[in-house]
Amino acid sequence: MAEYSVPAEFRVPDDANLTDAIFSNAAEFPDNVAFDRKVGDNWQPVTSKTFAEEVKALAAGLIAAGVQPGERVGLMSATRFEWTLVDYAIWTAGAVTVPIYETSSSEQIEWILSDSGAVAAFLETDAHQAAYDEVSKNLPNVKNIWRIDADSSSAPAGAGSLDELAQAGKSVSEDDITQRRHTLTTESLATIIYTSGTTGRPKGCELTHGNFLFDAMSTAYGLDELFGPDKSTLLFLPLAHVFARIIQVSCVINRVRMGHSADIKNLMADFAVFKPTFILSVPRVFEKVYNTAKQKAHADGKGAIFDLAERVAIGYSEALDGNVAQRLALEIPHRAFDALVYSKLRAALGGKAEAAVSGGAPLGSRLGHFFRGIGLPIYEGYGLTETTAGATVNRPDAIRVGTVGRPIPGATVRIAEDGEILLKGDMVFRGYYNNDKATKETIDSGWFHTGDIGELDKDGYLRITGRKKELIVTAGGKNVAPAVLEDRIRANPLISQVLVIGDQKPFIAALVTIDEEAFPDWKKSKNKPSDATVADLREDEDLRSAVQGAIDDANKAVSKAEAIKSFRILAEDWTVDSGHLTPSLKVKRNVVVKDFQSDIDAIYSAKKG
Repeated sequence: MAEYSVPAEFRVPDDANLTDAIFSNAAEFPDNVAFDRKVGDNWQPVTSKTFAEEVKALAAGLIAAGVQPGERVGLMSATRFEWTLVDYAIWTAGAVTVPIYETSSSEQIEWILSDSGAVAAFLETDAHQAAYDEVSKNLPNVKNIWRIDADSSSAPAGAGSLDELAQAGKSVSEDDITQRRHTLTTESLATIIYTSGTTGRPKGCELTHGNFLFDAMSTAYGLDELFGPDKSTLLFLPLAHVFARIIQVSCVINRVRMGHSADIKNLMADFAVFKPTFILSVPRVFEKVYNTAKQKAHADGKGAIFDLAERVAIGYSEALDGNVAQRLALEIPHRAFDALVYSKLRAALGGKAEAAVSGGAPLGSRLGHFFRGIGLPIYEGYGLTETTAGATVNRPDAIRVGTVGRPIPGATVRIAEDGEILLKGDMVFRGYYNNDKATKETIDSGWFHTGDIGELDKDGYLRITGRKKELIVTAGGKNVAPAVLEDRIRANPLISQVLVIGDQKPFIAALVTIDEEAFPDWKKSKNKPSDATVADLREDEDLRSAVQGAIDDANKAVSKAEAIKSFRILAEDWTVDSGHLTPSLKVKRNVVVKDFQSDIDAIYSAKKG
């Protein structure tokens, strides 16, 4: 049984809470630009002093509305400045934030607000309001609704605007606000995050102020090049997800200038203006950046140059781990490609990014070496909602590409005899809200059982090899971890998503979707009709040959028994809106298998391993 721990060189005071940072920043650094707030197409600076005043105004409104310490308040919105503003206002009023993904259905809204016992909620849009209205009759405890995107003249009936909430709080004194936020300690509940999950009804993870403060301080330890007063980042992942939320908290604590971008389609334009010094993302976004650049280079007749630049970047990064001769041999071509290719890729991300942080799913060695090789090291980490996000992370002075790093200071990682990753430390959640049974099944003697499987090397670096529930066991008894294959296949710019299947089947197969952005250029290069859809061409020999090439490459990473023997191209891609991806862009395996069962049946009826 392998185990590795890193001692903590800090301590979170018992009486600390998440609101301390915004008020100390306002007092000590009032003119510091804490946020850039997007209004229309313009970015407006928000100082530490202004932010604290706006937080107090909304907190006073919540107090005036009768929200009591410890009561739960729902928050349903896309990632935007007001998300952070409302989150801190709820905490300042002594209450508990209950995030709801902006894509949630009426049924999910009802479950989260009813299970958490929420007494009020903030909704962003008309669509959110309509979804809530469908189930409002079943939520008698929700006494107040406030609308984020409405002003005092346009707020719908029964819902107030943020302006009206602030106005209502004018009768609440400064002392009342201070007293209310001082009811909070490290033991106080800060949020209940309902895991989006790939199976079953979401469970509410109880995270305390202490969980967030510990994880924010520990994760940022040794990452000075990311977290500091002269640094900046643009949040675009859902703040309802713990990964973006811990970065929000870390940025506030460390006075990192923060912006928000709700629309990933406009992300590159926002990067160009905001120019973040570090980027927070999930692997799928890094894959898209890489695939788009590769696809464009090939479409422009520069594919050979890009492919060579890619090999040099990966080789150079690999050489940084100790192969001095290889690094020296690649020094000149690496410098040449930096001017021709790498600098343009960095410019597409704003031009000032020094590094990135990746989490939420395995990044893979290929992407890790590629981005480090172009001058943008990605510090991959690992954690879950139940561990307040980061439990392990790579750092500038301790990075091993292909792993998720060592434990954060104050955390311990253990590998159980069956390969399951167990975690211990002050970042581990309190338990599942209203679900003692699930809590007892997950936390045993202080150890959180993650459900993931992995390996620890002798230096304490953790490598994720799969998820216990996702391990495929073929009819022949072979255990297959699908992530290895899926990561390699998604490296092909033409492929959007892939799901490896084969549980209790005679051989391994895959469902594949085509990238809608890469598809037009591919059709042009193969002289296919410009109006042809994926559904039209899913049996096309050229398209199948392109996908087969990606699968052949992936099969090199596994044994013959684990290799993909057959595949099927699907007519449609998987999205959050279609219900096949979680908001953090992970494939909902059980939903895909259910919805595309006929395609799976077709694979195994057509081919007998």
